[in-house]
Order: sequence, then C-alpha cells, then structure tokens
Amino acid sequence: MKISPESTKIGWIGTGVMGRSMAGHLQAAGYQLTVYNRTNEKAQTLLDGGAAWADTPQTVAAASDVVFSIVGYPADVRSVILGPDGALAGANSGAVLVDMTTSEPSLAVEIAEQAAAKNVVSIDAPVSGGDVGAKNAALSIMIGGDEQTVADLGPLWELMGKTIVHQGGPGAGQHTKCVNQTLVAGQMVSVCESLLYAAQAGLDPATVLESVGSGAAGSWSLTNLGPRIIAGNFEPGFYIEHFLKDMRIVLEEARRMNLSLPGLALCDQLYRAAAAQGHARDGTHALMLALAKLNAVEWETGTPPGR
Repeated sequence: MKISPESTKIGWIGTGVMGRSMAGHLQAAGYQLTVYNRTNEKAQTLLDGGAAWADTPQTVAAASDVVFSIVGYPADVRSVILGPDGALAGANSGAVLVDMTTSEPSLAVEIAEQAAAKNVVSIDAPVSGGDVGAKNAALSIMIGGDEQTVADLGPLWELMGKTIVHQGGPGAGQHTKCVNQTLVAGQMVSVCESLLYAAQAGLDPATVLESVGSGAAGSWSLTNLGPRIIAGNFEPGFYIEHFLKDMRIVLEEARRMNLSLPGLALCDQLYRAAAAQGHARDGTHALMLALAKLNAVEWETGTPPGR
C-alpha cells in the first residue's frame, strides 16, 4: 500500500481531547478526511478545515482507505468497529482499520480475526503522551498487527508520533499500553505525594520541582503535570474515568495470567477515591486533590499550607 495525500483517503472516528489534534496533523499534511464523532461540535475545527462529515462509522469506512479510531471504552470500540453500522461493515476489501484507543488485547485479536475474513487488515495502535503529545505530534505509538501493513502506514505514524514501535501481532500494541499504564499509575501517585510533602514541609513546590525534575526522580508526569498541579490546573489531558478503565484492563489481564500486581491495585483504589470525590472528568493529576483531602490539606492553587 502506497500512502500519500494524493492517493490515500483517511477516515477518522473519535475527535475528542486527543483525536482532534491527531486527525488535525493528517489534515494539515494534505490528507482528505471523512470524520465521525458522537457530537459533531467536537469535529468542527476539522470540518472547517475541509473534512467531510459522516453520520456513522460505516459511512466513514466506505469513503476511506485507512480508518483510524480513538474512542473511550472497549464497548465503544466494539460499537464503532464491529457494530451493525460500524467501520468493518463499511470497509472495502484491502482497507485498513487502525484502533488507537486504549482497549482490551482480546478485543484487538477479535477485531483482527473478523477483519481478515473480509480481506481487511486491523491494527491496534494505542498511544501515550496525553493532550500535549497529541498537540505536538510527539506521541509514543505502540503497534500490534501485520508487520508489512504497519510499515506501509509509516508516513501516517510519523505525522502523529515520535516513538513508533511495532510490538508484534494483533493485541501486542494493547499489551504494551498495559505496561505503559502500570508505569504511569505508580508515577502519578509518587508525583502527587511528593508535591504534597513539599508543600506541607513549607517548601515552594515550584522550586522543589526545579531541583528534582532533572535528576533520577525525573519523569514525564513530573515535568508535564507537576506544574499543572502546582498551579491548581486540573483540566484533563486524560480523564480519571478513562484511566480507571485502563487500570481495570491491566488488572483483568494480570488476573488472567495469574499475576499479582499489588502496587497497581493500590493505585486503582486511590483513583477510585478521586472519582468518588467528583474528579472523574478531571485530569489524572487531580489525584492530588483526593490525597490532599485524605490529609485534610487544602490544595486548590498549590499554595503550601501555612503560607
């Protein structure tokens, strides 16, 4: 498959916090898009840029050579790809379906098997990097599926990400994202607890961040979300409710493999507390608010207690 703006028609399903930016990079490179989202207002910037609107994922696929999807939950993936008006129902022979949602590895395998029966290739390619990575085309893309198809799609991967790795067959991308989310969960607990400690000790969290951010304690979460926590900005780059979904997937996969992951189980419980306190639609770094409440500490602007 030769990929180029002149010869390749792109479909895009899901224009939320990340999908809108990712699709925008393809549009800016000259690709003609056909888009679908549950609410068309979230696709307006793409429509203003010349994208065509489709009423169903099936219609998107019928008009496209390569269809990308990035939606919320595995149930949404099943609906927009395998549903009666889903992308597979409309896909032409030889088309490629690429799901970039963080979803279940077993579902990725199921989609690949059903797609193959229609001479369609399905690729699972979840991403990491949040809203910042999506906006800056700097995502890490973890890919499972046919090796040659993955290579053919290289020009499209490169418009969205900086780290692009083929991990293996169907489901391998999703398994790799499970590894990623396990790492992120523990890091976010550490970031929030460390900044809470700094504030309670009477330190200026911003200057503490300068000292620790470039050393052995440094991480993407600390560098990118630490300043937001300090500023009291808990707008979502990635929703807590979606992160809870990701941890559920990992814990279910671990249980299936007879693995005990007690650290991740604790992270899951802390995030469930954050959601119960009303932060399900805040960013993952709003875990700080739940931990602050646990300690009876006010944290709205990041002003250290007692200052």
